[in-house]
Amino acid sequence: MSNDSRIPVAVLGATGSVGQRFVQLLEGHRWFRLHEVVASEKSEGRSYFDAASWRLDTPMPEEASPLRIKPLHAELESRIMFSGLDSSVAGEAEDFHANHGGVVVSNSKNHRMDADVPLLIPEINADHIDAIEHQRKRRGGQGYIVTNPNCSVVGIAMALAPIERQHGIDAVQVTTMQAISGAGYSGVASYAILDNVIPYIKDEEGKVETEPQKILGRWDGTTFRPLDMTISAQCNRVPVIDGHFFTISFRFRKSDDLRRHFRIETLIEDVRQAIDNFEGEPQRLGLPSAPKKAVMLVDGNDRPQPRLDRQLGKGMTVSVGRLRPCPVLDIRMVGLVHNTIRGAAGAALLNAELLKAKGLI
Repeated sequence: MSNDSRIPVAVLGATGSVGQRFVQLLEGHRWFRLHEVVASEKSEGRSYFDAASWRLDTPMPEEASPLRIKPLHAELESRIMFSGLDSSVAGEAEDFHANHGGVVVSNSKNHRMDADVPLLIPEINADHIDAIEHQRKRRGGQGYIVTNPNCSVVGIAMALAPIERQHGIDAVQVTTMQAISGAGYSGVASYAILDNVIPYIKDEEGKVETEPQKILGRWDGTTFRPLDMTISAQCNRVPVIDGHFFTISFRFRKSDDLRRHFRIETLIEDVRQAIDNFEGEPQRLGLPSAPKKAVMLVDGNDRPQPRLDRQLGKGMTVSVGRLRPCPVLDIRMVGLVHNTIRGAAGAALLNAELLKAKGLI
């Protein structure tokens, strides 16, 4: 597809940390081109170069620099809108654009658990886009909202999905160690996080304990039926720039039967093979942002690590390691997800690619 025929898109909340990552990832995209940037009233009318305090490790894209900031409720020319809006304004603004015919691909939390809004990880639940037609009817037009999960949940759900498909899981204990970029550029004061771990992130544990069930559940034609799985989460902020690290222990759905018939070493090998062979619709369709491996086993007792492994698959691969027996549940492991790429802007971009490939854009 030539650059001239790429689909024009807008970024809502373009000056924020997730918005900037959207702008970065859209540079040179095969299917989409950045056409409009939207931000708060204080930035309205200014060029993106002047309004955005650029914080990423690549130069601001040339196509973005001269774009003028548009207000939150402007009538946009773009049909597709990537939302990196803060949750304080995202809910109403995303509804506004969807009700006016826009396709809103959102990273914000506000609509994730709505009864007809897909909470989408295309490798796991691409079929959940069937809910879009129901949502369109509710809105009375062609507009709709699709969301991606919380930045930690993306990694956790992708680590669990191959195992859930293979044997079933009914209980999970997870501890997250989350990077400071997840709170935005000014979200955690340096004096608070340096030489420290903060054992509380507002609302985070609730998301980790509820979103995976919707992702791993099913759409029944009317609403989403969550997977029957219990999750206990503890979430911490740690002094790492990018990369949410997590530890998981889980129990198989038919743990007693499996333990009677198989040695734990056999079950661990089954899990390794399930993860190693895992692929989904983005890989089969060859979507532009899809990594070759969505989940990768990283060998070594000290891997994965944020600094070494967060850029696997250009930041779109979730890495898993240290598979071993758990003395309380069945098996334990560790994992890592790049929180602002696979856990945020990259996840939404992949969702939009799936929608286009399926003829929904």
